[in-house]
Amino acid sequence: MAGLPIGLTVAGTDPTGGAGVFADLKTMHSRGVYGMAAVTSLTAQNTLGVQDVYNVPADFIDKELNSIFSDEVPHAMKTGMIAEADMMTVIAEYVRKYNIPYVMDPVMIATSGDRLMTDNSVSTLIETLIPMAHIVTPNLHEAESIANMKIETEDDIHKALKIFVDDMGADSVIIKGGHLEGDATDYLYDGSTISTLSAKRIDTDQTHGTGCTFSAVLTAELAKGRTAEEAFKTGKAYITNAIQNSPGIGKGSGPVNHFSYKGD
Repeated sequence: MAGLPIGLTVAGTDPTGGAGVFADLKTMHSRGVYGMAAVTSLTAQNTLGVQDVYNVPADFIDKELNSIFSDEVPHAMKTGMIAEADMMTVIAEYVRKYNIPYVMDPVMIATSGDRLMTDNSVSTLIETLIPMAHIVTPNLHEAESIANMKIETEDDIHKALKIFVDDMGADSVIIKGGHLEGDATDYLYDGSTISTLSAKRIDTDQTHGTGCTFSAVLTAELAKGRTAEEAFKTGKAYITNAIQNSPGIGKGSGPVNHFSYKGD
């Protein structure tokens, strides 16, 4: 690939820098990828929770994306917080038109427990964005909400994986099993094979922005031309290291370390 690989994040802000587009950009840069960002929502939040949200009008998001794509088409993109259905419709047009690898992190509930997506947006997410996604990256709670099932066992996870790919049309899905008992095991399904990666569970509350960071690593690796499985391995190693080396910022659930991973 000639020149510097480019990754785009389309997501909300976090003024403390632990989640959203600021975390995504730090992650991409740490992986040697030039990061671009279009902002969907402005949040007033910190490690203690979300205090307020201002959603950017969909027509302005369209202008942001047009500015980016008319000047330089990224090599891969991701979405994070998309609160409203009309935002999703706008974003879907760019995913469809440019057909670059697309990672969808279905940010529905913040680490603090605050809900970040309206109920009527979930059906639009399922109908519009999931079928175009190269990788969808729900945590257990998001997977339960989207697949409309309770997930308590590994068999449940296998059923949910197949709903995302076989029924909803995503190319692949990674369900993050961090909320189950035992080791922190993540599951990748690409339509034919289920792969797992496990790491010893880390006893910590310093997990703010883990979903954003993990999906940003995947986006960065796809921008370099890596496969979904290669990106999965790097993403798992990166986020495990980032949690282990969390910097202890803030009074609540603090952010992970975006600069500690030294792997290839």
